[in-house]
Amino acid sequence: MELKKDSNAVSIDMLLIVHSEKRRAAQGAHSDRQADPGAPPQRRGGLQGVGNGIRRWQKLERNELHGNLVEKQHPQQTQVITSYDNQGTQLTVEVHPQDAMPQLLKKFSLAKRFQGDKNGNTRPRQPGGKDAHAYPWDRSSLKSMPLDLRQFEKLDTYASQVTVKSGLDALVSDLLQEAHSDLERVRAIWVWICHHIEYDIEAAQEKDRQAFKPTTILQTQKTNCDGYAGLFERMCRIAGVQCMTVPGYSKGFGYQPGQSFSGEFDHAWNAVFLEGRWHLVDSTWGSGLVDSTTSKFTFLYNEFYFLTHPALFIEDHFPDNKNWQLLKPPQSLRQFENNMYHKSEFYNKGMLSAHPQTSIIKTVNGKVTVTIESCAPTLFMFMLNGKQEHGLLSLRKNGMKLDVYPPTVGTHKLQIFAKGNSEIYSSVLEYTLKCHYADIDVRLPAELHQPVGPSWFSEQMGITKPSHPEPVIYTSDGRCSVSFSVEEGISVLASLHGDDGPVTEETQRRYIFQLQWEKRTELKVQLPHAGKFALKIFVKKRQEPGNYVFVFSYLLCCTNSKVNWPVFPESFGNWGQENELLEPLSGVLPANRNVPFKLKLHGVAKALVKGQDTWPLTLNREGYWEGSCSTAGCQEVYVMVLENANHNFYSYILKYKVNAQ
Repeated sequence: MELKKDSNAVSIDMLLIVHSEKRRAAQGAHSDRQADPGAPPQRRGGLQGVGNGIRRWQKLERNELHGNLVEKQHPQQTQVITSYDNQGTQLTVEVHPQDAMPQLLKKFSLAKRFQGDKNGNTRPRQPGGKDAHAYPWDRSSLKSMPLDLRQFEKLDTYASQVTVKSGLDALVSDLLQEAHSDLERVRAIWVWICHHIEYDIEAAQEKDRQAFKPTTILQTQKTNCDGYAGLFERMCRIAGVQCMTVPGYSKGFGYQPGQSFSGEFDHAWNAVFLEGRWHLVDSTWGSGLVDSTTSKFTFLYNEFYFLTHPALFIEDHFPDNKNWQLLKPPQSLRQFENNMYHKSEFYNKGMLSAHPQTSIIKTVNGKVTVTIESCAPTLFMFMLNGKQEHGLLSLRKNGMKLDVYPPTVGTHKLQIFAKGNSEIYSSVLEYTLKCHYADIDVRLPAELHQPVGPSWFSEQMGITKPSHPEPVIYTSDGRCSVSFSVEEGISVLASLHGDDGPVTEETQRRYIFQLQWEKRTELKVQLPHAGKFALKIFVKKRQEPGNYVFVFSYLLCCTNSKVNWPVFPESFGNWGQENELLEPLSGVLPANRNVPFKLKLHGVAKALVKGQDTWPLTLNREGYWEGSCSTAGCQEVYVMVLENANHNFYSYILKYKVNAQ
């Protein structure tokens, strides 16, 4: 026997053995037990024993044809060995006793595969150059063929609601009522499986997994990945669509970045032949996910694994036969192990690329930088060892940049999440960080919420034209002034957070004094001491109920150990948006002093300062209210205004404290 391979076919030269009628009848019972050429290869439980049929035949050829198995056979019994490869080629060999010479020997050749499906369709060629897609991904599409998913809306709704009435043939018949092409037939089968078959976690974890029969799967509506792939293949064949089951390695549940693969294959998926090319699907991963903490399966349809572009499919699927990668050039197992694993949500959320492209990163001077490019503005967040700390995440118009500073030497887990068009953040990337040096001088405030710095998101929330476009602000004297334009109808709130000592909500805001004129807001900031602080910005539409919404943070840095600024004066609701405070800016006044006051107040008839006594303020030519007050004998000083000259009611707008004598 001789096997010849080229890119388009398998040519098999063999001996055709013709027996007499008597001998044929004697072997009839045995012949009935031979494998049906149209049936899928029989596989042992789970993925155990799944491999290339030709390799299995070669093993038999080495071990069994030298008498090991023949000696166990009845002297007059013919042994029949039937094998399949994963492209569908069937090979049947008869081993005869030495004294049983066949009457006629005829040599013939088959230039094409000859296994057919239930309807007699001849299986197409094995994957070749026509099926191969370029690697790496060209960013053209997530799919291996042009698709408009809107065309499936009616079919998807119908297929997801079909119920099992009797057997598998009847189910496929019902599903195909609304399908009018091979693509739609495959889609209907895919949608039904993804919405009705649950992943059987217990069965998947068994060491000696048993094969799932399609009838059993329909009854229990539970199976493992072998069962998903086998059921999908069987249903496609009934529908008249060419389909293959592909075994291999996967980066699925329990995968750790950087791990190696060896031994038995741990997963199975499918290839379908549509419009003259092979395409890849994984109904197991399309149906839902397993929670890593509870080990429970949840139905969660994932469109990504339907006709996935091969250059993306290879990121978490490595087939036993490189031809089923459908890639040019194909990837090696070592490349598969080392390449960065982008989760399906990475692409579902509109991500295009990420850097670094390896899953294990070493810090440089205690720092790691990760960047992501996306096809549209996207919100991101991150976790280092399960906490949103020790990093600076800044949003870009098409992506983000993340600087991470691991707090200790050792191994750290970095997770990156993206929001996309949904309201839920989904994990899109995981890195393992190897830190050999931790910079203790780079300690970020725990309250430094992400993102940092203004971005497209802050513009979307009504904050534009910032005075400081970068996320980090350095100050030598512990003071800074940040300003930005604010859309009409938007209120801004800011708070300051550090890690030293307990800070009340009131104190957080007293180190910030907010001024506003026309459509621009200014935040004057005074730091209580040297260090790093988070300046958090919130907004709210004035006419709408509810709380302020966090928008972004600035990181304020000061190394001057002499800095010791007091809080600003406390302002009240009547402090107008157009008002301006020139002096005194400190919220704590010295005792027994005459303190000058200068303010710009809009829409007031009179203004005064009240301590132990009352001191009126006068309006100068520049439009400022000026005057002074003595702090003798008082603990608090107030600035008060009369808004209507016809009334005698004064309102509090500012409050100062006086130092104890």
